[in-house]
Amino acid sequence: MGPHRGRPRAAALPLAAALALTGGALSGCESPVPFYRPGEGGADDPAVGLGGPAPYTRALPDRPAADGAAPSAPPGGEVPVAPAGGRVYAATGAGMIAPNARGMPARLYVAGGRVISVVDPATLRAAFRTGPGTAVAQIVPSWDLRRLWAIDRARGALVPVGPRSGRRGRPVPVTAPAGLYFTPDGQDALVLARRPPRIDVRDPRTMAPRGAIPLPCDAGHADFTPDETSLVATCPDAGTLVRVDLAARRVSGTLRLPGGARPGDLRLSPDGGAFFVAGPRAGGVWLVDARRFAPLGFVPTAPGARGLAISRDADRLFVVGGGTVSAVEFRSRRVASRWRLPGGGSPVPGGVSSDGTRLWLADPAGLVYAVSTRTGRVVRKVRVAGRPSGLCVHPQPGRYSLGGTGLYR
Repeated sequence: MGPHRGRPRAAALPLAAALALTGGALSGCESPVPFYRPGEGGADDPAVGLGGPAPYTRALPDRPAADGAAPSAPPGGEVPVAPAGGRVYAATGAGMIAPNARGMPARLYVAGGRVISVVDPATLRAAFRTGPGTAVAQIVPSWDLRRLWAIDRARGALVPVGPRSGRRGRPVPVTAPAGLYFTPDGQDALVLARRPPRIDVRDPRTMAPRGAIPLPCDAGHADFTPDETSLVATCPDAGTLVRVDLAARRVSGTLRLPGGARPGDLRLSPDGGAFFVAGPRAGGVWLVDARRFAPLGFVPTAPGARGLAISRDADRLFVVGGGTVSAVEFRSRRVASRWRLPGGGSPVPGGVSSDGTRLWLADPAGLVYAVSTRTGRVVRKVRVAGRPSGLCVHPQPGRYSLGGTGLYR
C-alpha cells in the first residue's frame, strides 16, 4: 500500500499543487502541516488532504468468516477505522462514539439479580426496569454495539436486550456461562464456560454454537493480544493465565503467577506491551509481557484489587477493590492517586463516562455511584433494586465491543 497506511499518497497532492501554482507564495509563512520526505519521521502516519474530509469509517474488508459465511458487518457495511500507530485505545477517546451507537441515549444498565434497572446518568431517574424472570449477573454490549446480552448464570442462558426499548428477546441456553467476549474482527462470540472448563465459540448475532475450545482451568476474565490473534484469560482458582490461539482454536500457553495469586480482571496496556492483571489476594496488579507471555513485575495498589477500567485518555488504569480506587499511570507503572470509596466494600466498575470525567461503580448493597476521575470524590449516586453484581455504561466510545466488563477498541 506504500508508506501512507490507510490513505493513498495522492491525498497530499492538493497542497503541493497549490504551492506550484503560487510559485512558492507560502515560502514566507510557516506551513500549517509538517512536510516529510520519503523515509523521514511521520511518513507512516495517515495523510489527509487539506480541506478534505477525514472519515471515521471505512468499508469492512471483503473476506470470508472462518466458517465460510459472509463477514458480520453492521448495517451499512461500515466500521470505524483502526487507530494508527499501534495505540490500542486510540479510538476510545472522549466522545468517539461509533456510528452504530450514535443517537442511543446514555444509560446505566444495572444487573441486580432478577431485575435489570436502567438509569439515566444525567437525571438519575429510572428510564425503565425489566424483570422478573431471570437472574442476571452481567450485561455485555454486542460487538456491533446494537444490542446488549444479559448473562443469566443461575439458569444458564444469554438473554438479548434492546438498549433503546429494554425489551428482552428469547433466551439462548448456554452451559455455566462465566463471561461473554467477542473476537476483534466480530466473527465469533466466545463464552467462557465452566463444568467442564472451555470456551464455547458461537455466532455473535444468534449465539448458535460453532465449536468449543477445552481449557485447563475455569476462566473468569479475558482480553486479547496486541496482534488480536489470541485471547488471554485468567483462572482465579488455579492462579494462572491461559493463552488461546483463536485461529487454531487451542491453548497455546499457560502462565502461573507467583505467591498463590488469584488473578481477576485484566487489561492490555495502551502500547500493547503488557497485560495488567488484578490480584485481589496480592493487593495490586501483576504485569505480564503481552508478546513473550512472561511475568514483568507487580504494582501494589490496595488489598482486594479486583476490577479494572481505563481512563479516556488511556493514561491511567483505575484499579477498584477493597474500598478504594487506585489510579495507576501506564507510563511510569506507579500509583498516581488513591481514593477511599464511601462505606468501603468492593464495588463493580461499570465503565468511564463518554466524556471521561466519571467512573461509574455498582455496590452490591444497592447503590450505583460515580466518582470524579480527577479527584475521586463521589459526584453522583442513586439507589437501585436488587443486589447489583454487574454494571454496563452504554454507549461508550470505541469502534466495537469486545464484551466482558467494558472492553472496547
